[in-house]
Amino acid sequence: MRGNMQGTYRNTLAEKLMSDSCCGKTIDVRALQARQRRVLVIVLVINAATFLMMVAAALQSGSSSLLSGGLDNFGDALTYALSLAVVGASGQAKARVALFKGALILAAAIAVALQIAWQLTHPGVPLFETIGIAALINLAANLVCLRLLNPYRSGDVNMTSAWECSRNDVGEGVAVLFAAIGVWWFEAAWPDLVIAAVLLLMFLRSARRVLGSAWRELQIVTH
Repeated sequence: MRGNMQGTYRNTLAEKLMSDSCCGKTIDVRALQARQRRVLVIVLVINAATFLMMVAAALQSGSSSLLSGGLDNFGDALTYALSLAVVGASGQAKARVALFKGALILAAAIAVALQIAWQLTHPGVPLFETIGIAALINLAANLVCLRLLNPYRSGDVNMTSAWECSRNDVGEGVAVLFAAIGVWWFEAAWPDLVIAAVLLLMFLRSARRVLGSAWRELQIVTH
């Protein structure tokens, strides 16, 4: 009898420990998803605000690199909105959204190419002062976003692709700042066009990486 009671006690204790462990895991997952949503909301708002600022500055200054950066921020705002929508969703849903993010990056690259072509047929020296101020504000905002997303850079495909977009933004912010310095130093438009071309290559490289990763993830979850 005593042996049976001890066995029953041990079983009950084991079940309780397993139950507590499962509950803890559920709470941890929910807490992680809540943190992811909070971070995505913040970076979404930041990118939407910088998009409006950079487009206004690009129209005033006539800068191709600045307009390219603004279009990139618009695409990123959409990307973060999509990332927010699929937090906690299935792996297949996240992979499909990541494919769409890659397509958005590719669309940004096409927009940059069109802007470069337009600038080449409509020559003019952009206003370096406006480019510089807008570039500094944009770079500071991008660094904040990257810092917020950095803890999730090795997470699921959804957060990884969001971090990838944010890292591109930092590179884009530095590049546009160099464009402002080049336009001021040489008193010519070609530094702005060179930076726009560099951004084009960066977007194409990132689009290939995101699309490839998302496609591999989609193949895994659908088989």
